[in-house]
Amino acid sequence: MSGPRVNSFFLGNSSGVNFSISLSPRDEDTGKLQLGSCSGSERAGDWNLDVTPGVDTSKVTVSLARNLELCLPNATDCCPSPLCVVETLQVLACRGSVMLAQLLIQAEIFANSSFTGNVSENATIIPNQAFRPLGSCPCNLTAGACDVRCCCDLECTPDSKQLFNGSCFTGVFGGDVNPPFDQLCSSQSMEYAPEWFPFLCVQSSLDNTPFLGYFYHGSTSTPKVPAFTIPLQTSPGKLFTGYRQGDPIITEENEYFTVPQQSLAGQCVGNAPVAYLQDFDAKCLSSLVSYKEGLPRHVRINTGTADFIQQNVIYRAITDRGKFITESESLHPAEALCQNVTFAEHYTFICKDKSIEQVNVTVFLGSLCDGEILSQRFTVEFLSSRSTNAEELFENPGYQVGEPVRAASINASDPLGTLNIWQPAGRGLCASATYTPVLFGVDSYSGCILEVGINEDCSLLRGNVTEKLNSLIQATHVGKRDNSSYSDLNDWVEIIRLDPFTSDTNVSTGNLKGFCPDIPANLNIQIMFAEVGAVQGIPQQQILAVQISYSTVVWQFQCGLSCGNSLSFLPITASVQFIKVPAQPPAPRTRYHRIYAEFDCNQNEVCWPQLFYPLTRFYTGEPYSQCLAKGLLLAFLVSLAAITSNPWFSKLW
Repeated sequence: MSGPRVNSFFLGNSSGVNFSISLSPRDEDTGKLQLGSCSGSERAGDWNLDVTPGVDTSKVTVSLARNLELCLPNATDCCPSPLCVVETLQVLACRGSVMLAQLLIQAEIFANSSFTGNVSENATIIPNQAFRPLGSCPCNLTAGACDVRCCCDLECTPDSKQLFNGSCFTGVFGGDVNPPFDQLCSSQSMEYAPEWFPFLCVQSSLDNTPFLGYFYHGSTSTPKVPAFTIPLQTSPGKLFTGYRQGDPIITEENEYFTVPQQSLAGQCVGNAPVAYLQDFDAKCLSSLVSYKEGLPRHVRINTGTADFIQQNVIYRAITDRGKFITESESLHPAEALCQNVTFAEHYTFICKDKSIEQVNVTVFLGSLCDGEILSQRFTVEFLSSRSTNAEELFENPGYQVGEPVRAASINASDPLGTLNIWQPAGRGLCASATYTPVLFGVDSYSGCILEVGINEDCSLLRGNVTEKLNSLIQATHVGKRDNSSYSDLNDWVEIIRLDPFTSDTNVSTGNLKGFCPDIPANLNIQIMFAEVGAVQGIPQQQILAVQISYSTVVWQFQCGLSCGNSLSFLPITASVQFIKVPAQPPAPRTRYHRIYAEFDCNQNEVCWPQLFYPLTRFYTGEPYSQCLAKGLLLAFLVSLAAITSNPWFSKLW
């Protein structure tokens, strides 16, 4: 050892084991070290022995307790020579009188010293970085040797440069420390040029270039559009500690793992990052001209512990193209250009705690022809490695904004239920409308159009509309949390249904045709929720109650000059409203409530409690000395006015 402290480890159970340290002198005759005995102690001379016991491993620390400074004249407790300590130590581990392990330490420790010579006053002259680049060849990193791919390195011979002449470093690092800037009239680079270039440009010498800002103060650089990259710590001492809910998933190249998703504006974003533990189901419209492939399938994903896994990809063919293809008005000819593209992608992430263990991808392929509109579908689902179904949520059991609300039919043989709203397509008719699930925390309003004839019976119309609205809610209960179990009734709240109309609602309309009152055309879904806690700082939200009600309208047949056998339209709608309930009810107000407005400085122009505020240290409008002087002067004037207004003062004069 060459320092005052050294560590070692004793492997095995240290229960009942005694550790001791001793100085090992050499035998004068043989020159061999003498073995110590188990009767030693934890201190020998200036050496101390510390043992930190563990389960199967104990840490043994040997430290020197003395001064290592060189001796000054007439000084003690110091090192008389630069080689301060030369000793041999023995550390023994014994159980009783039986020696279990032995450690020999040869200590050669030098005294602490400081430089006491003369310091040269010759300093290296560094050029002004505002006018001249500090380094003409930044890639020249090795002194006295040729740096590979550094073509500006003067130490590289012409023969060595031929080995990497076609792969030289470019830009500033490659030696181009003073390139033409974008606004220069002679510049050929138009990447960052303004819109008015070259109508207005800069005519200047390269000696006066803003590119020197790279070296001046280090705060100016040419703007560039960054990729989806984040700094990832890869040093052995600070590994990636895992994902938390909502963190973006990272690839092997330290970029975001992206899957097309829908933005808040309803548009499809092709390079949207996938967030950990957040499922989604997105649909994006594309044509053969605008079709683009996503990330390559061979991209490896960071598991969360600085390891990388490969995606397990399965390819399948689409059998029913009608669910994805919307043909244009003019049918494409038989010889139209077609291409095999991706119709749908389904990602399943198998996770455990804060890491990803497996990624399964199912890709559905089909033929897309020119003139057709493709509705691509992208789904991402996170499952636990302990439970490969979607019933278990990982870190936060509550709902998160944007997740589908869970519904169930408790008394049915199949408890899986649905809570949907309409997603109209084409002409917006109810016959061709599809469904989309109700998303937690997202207020929605959708509807479709029902075709009604002039001879429609009002009772049948009410029943038909009610049936259309009830088809959106095929459930009796809604899950309180996102991980509600079908086997536990306490995890669900019953849906409160208010009847659309009663039996005595029938209104006689006589022989009128095309007129029906009390049509339940509006479905209102109200969901009450509250924050019941937080998991790792993320609020845990829980549904408290769900109520369904109907609003009625009066339908009247609309026609032009001649009704004939034409059809009229009845719009029916469904709205979803989320109502947040406070965790604790506010304190009720009493009948007697006094408002101390006269003492409230926020409600009055004159604030008496802050009369002497300018004299305090909190007032920063003026220096404190001036405020104090003005305050004393004001106090003197007030006192003088009080004295002169007194009657006895006038008698003195």
